[in-house]
Amino acid sequence: MGYIYGISLLQALILAASDTTAVTLTWALSLLVNNPDVLKKAQLELDTRVGKERQVEESDVQNLVYLKAVLKETLRLYPAGPLLIPHEAIEDCTIDGYHVPRGTRLLVNLSKIHRDARVWSNPNEFDPERFLTTHRDFDVRGRNFEFFPFGSGRRMCPGVSFALHVVELALASLLHGFDFATPSGEPVDMHESSGLTNLRATPLEVLLSPRLPSRLYGH
Repeated sequence: MGYIYGISLLQALILAASDTTAVTLTWALSLLVNNPDVLKKAQLELDTRVGKERQVEESDVQNLVYLKAVLKETLRLYPAGPLLIPHEAIEDCTIDGYHVPRGTRLLVNLSKIHRDARVWSNPNEFDPERFLTTHRDFDVRGRNFEFFPFGSGRRMCPGVSFALHVVELALASLLHGFDFATPSGEPVDMHESSGLTNLRATPLEVLLSPRLPSRLYGH
């Protein structure tokens, strides 16, 4: 029974991380295509740290400070689960003057928290620099209640480490290997769909152009 439970738990972690990775990558690419200066800066960091004669490796990711800031800013603006998972009050309590009866179902509005103008300057703008300056001490592991895209405490996403590892390496590899543009030349539509997972309202369509020597892409 323990072995079967372990396998089921592992599968759940991988599926959750895969879903988060796909959603976050899609939003990150959407934002970068619409902000070419940020895209070029992320690619310059990759060219400086990795070069253009080999592919990105796992060991490179720890040195990609700007890319990590891009991902944090993506998760701030478009968290994969904008309402997190439902919580329930286990006892009567009062929060900021509001009486919350026991058994009340609670949803966390991350979109509101992550775009609070009292915390974030120009909250609706895509500005990765904020995580290198004013908010450089903020991480994604729920230690700051102004920014917790994976939740916080005992109920935070258990696959956060795996998801971050996968999405950082995937985004680094994509930005290192390709330039991006829209087929029409118009900005990417940034409308969101409704639901528990923060999906785009329309599929992302981009043109990819290789930016590395052809031998690095295989055959």
